[in-house]
Amino acid sequence: MTGILAIAGENLLSPMVLFFALGFAAAMVRSDLSVPEAVAKGLSLYLLLSIGFKGGAGVAEYGASGAIVLALLAGIVLSAVIPFVAFAILSAVSSLDRINAAAVAAHYGSISIVTFVAATSMLTARGIPYEGYMVAVAAVMEAPAIVTALVLVHRTRPGEGGTVRSGGLDGALLREVLLGSSVVLLVGAFAIGWITGPDGLAEIAPFVVDPFKGVLCLFLLDMGLIAGRGIRRGAGVLTLPIVLFGVAMPLVGAAFGLATGLAIGLSAGGVAVFATLAASASYIAVPAAMRVALPEANPAIYLTLSLGVTFPFNLVIGIPLYSAAAAMIAGPA
Repeated sequence: MTGILAIAGENLLSPMVLFFALGFAAAMVRSDLSVPEAVAKGLSLYLLLSIGFKGGAGVAEYGASGAIVLALLAGIVLSAVIPFVAFAILSAVSSLDRINAAAVAAHYGSISIVTFVAATSMLTARGIPYEGYMVAVAAVMEAPAIVTALVLVHRTRPGEGGTVRSGGLDGALLREVLLGSSVVLLVGAFAIGWITGPDGLAEIAPFVVDPFKGVLCLFLLDMGLIAGRGIRRGAGVLTLPIVLFGVAMPLVGAAFGLATGLAIGLSAGGVAVFATLAASASYIAVPAAMRVALPEANPAIYLTLSLGVTFPFNLVIGIPLYSAAAAMIAGPA
């Protein structure tokens, strides 16, 4: 317990978390502080490029094996299964209708790439190694949860005068999910890093390594602003059971991730990353997909819950907790 509190304390006082807190506080007091949309988009593109490239270079350095395929398959299965668990919990503790519950559940099966970045940054700062191919696992965990959400609502939705067929997983939605900018850049940068290897990383290290933490701080300032505004707007629709779900579900997901990472033989750092992925909640890819597939679902519920409740919980408490748990069950790195 002392170790967990020590890690949590370090994380709480890290520049990344404090910049998120600054943005959150500024939004809550209605400050006019803001990050221009074009700048925020540029920051997210930089982070995706950097983590993808470094992950690919790491795989090139240490070599690829069947372990990568096993981890990818495990990530896909976990992303598809967790929404069923989330949906069952929401149905038991809240009065959300089936469509909104399915939309929320999809967010908790997919992943938050920024939470992944925060976790890997903390592990790197503490000198804890993890498998470089976990960035590829993060990429494949984006989409399966969306399919599960559509299964949960049986591809139907209420309409005027009865029931009409949902848009479902059509070509437009598949394109948005699989060819979205975040997935294309993350996978593409990973492939380039894998092809060029450590030499390629050394060549552009002043761009993809040195500025990384500073860029992440600015990005998290913007995330804090968005989260604070979301909390203000969603106050009327987020009941106490739903808010508590936003704190409890990451712990459930993390338990699945810890068990899965241990079962497939990941290192302690890899298990921590897998747990973080399973505990995170999407606030980019899945909301975009839900607008197409389940337009009746209320963004004030699913987006505010994932970004305003679960994201800060993971950033401040969850990541240190998952790291400490991974060290205990998988042994020291």
